[in-house]
This record gives sequence, structure tokens and C-alpha cells, in this order.
Amino acid sequence: MIKVLVVDDHAILRKGLAQILEDTPDLRVTGEAESGMQAIRMVQEQPFDLVLLDISMPDKHGIEVLKQLRQTRPTLPVLMLSMHAEDQYALRSIKTGAAGYLNKQSAPAQLVTAIRQVASGKKYISVELAEQLANGLSQGYQELAHQSLSNREYQTLCLMASGKGLTEIAETMSLSVKTVSVYRARLLEKMNLRNNAEAIQYAITHHLLE
Repeated sequence: MIKVLVVDDHAILRKGLAQILEDTPDLRVTGEAESGMQAIRMVQEQPFDLVLLDISMPDKHGIEVLKQLRQTRPTLPVLMLSMHAEDQYALRSIKTGAAGYLNKQSAPAQLVTAIRQVASGKKYISVELAEQLANGLSQGYQELAHQSLSNREYQTLCLMASGKGLTEIAETMSLSVKTVSVYRARLLEKMNLRNNAEAIQYAITHHLLE
């Protein structure tokens, strides 16, 4: 029996995922968390075989939650689940230590396959992401400007593009305005951009909105 912790801030989605897994004999949802911090606490207190983790969490970005889970339980596989397309967060998630990445629009059968594969110690990537990787290799892979950013810098860029000011970004990321300003300056320098307007235009062009 594979014991799964489902982490998502939407109760309806958590119940839907639980129903899919309950209909599968070897899978069981033995825990639900509605925030990143709750998920971290539950992993510290209870035994799970796998964590199904949403990227967009209200209190703590999914990538940050993933990093903490990796520190707490390095061998616990984490399967990222997101509404964002694979080209936005999949590679970033896997580089951070996720065992796999799945889009929320995937079919239930694909979710079950991904959970079983990740729980057995293997990695899981979708057919779509595999094709993107293969195309990138055949064309001579070239890293996009935003892929050089740290997770915090990348999150700052996405929040800037969604129309948030420095104060709002600082509140969302639970950081000081000064720290966010540093991230903003670093991302502009790394991406060779002159100002916020250019950063926002880049994010829109590359579909990076949160």
C-alpha cells in the first residue's frame, strides 16, 4: 500500500485526487495539507511513502516547500502537481529534487502511473516534457535567460509580471522589501534587462505568469 500526502490549498481538488486514489487498490491518501508549512509539519510527524505537492501554495511557493521536504526527509519522493505547463516549472522542480512533475490537466490514469513509478524509486516526466527535452537536445540546447535565476529570483520575476509591487511581493514571499529589491536587481543583471518593464515583457512573452 502506497501512503500519499496530498498538498493543495483547494479542498475540492484534494477530495478529487483522494477519490481517484481511493479507487486504486494499492494507493491511499493518508494525509491532506492545505499549506506548505502544514505539509512540512505532517511529514515530520507521520510516515508517508510519497508527497503529491502543488506548485502554487498560498503561504510558501511549492519549490520552497520541496527544498524543505528534501532537507527533512531526503529519501521521500515528491511528485509535483501544477496547473503550469511543463516548460515553466518541470525542469526547475526536478533540479530541486522532485521525483516527477505532472500537469493538473493530466488524465487520472496518468496520475496513478506517475505515483506508482515515483514510489518505486524512479523519476517521472510526461511525454510532453520528454519531447521538449529531446527537441532541445537535437537543436543544441540553449538555456533561456530565466533558467539561470535562483528559485527566489524566479519567483520575484513571476510576481512582478503579475502586477505586484515590491511591498506586495515581499508580503507574498514573507521577506523584507530590501531583500526583494536585491532579488530584483540580481534578476535584471542576470537576464541583461534594464528595468521592470523589460522584465515584465519577457515574462509575458515566455508565459511565466504566476
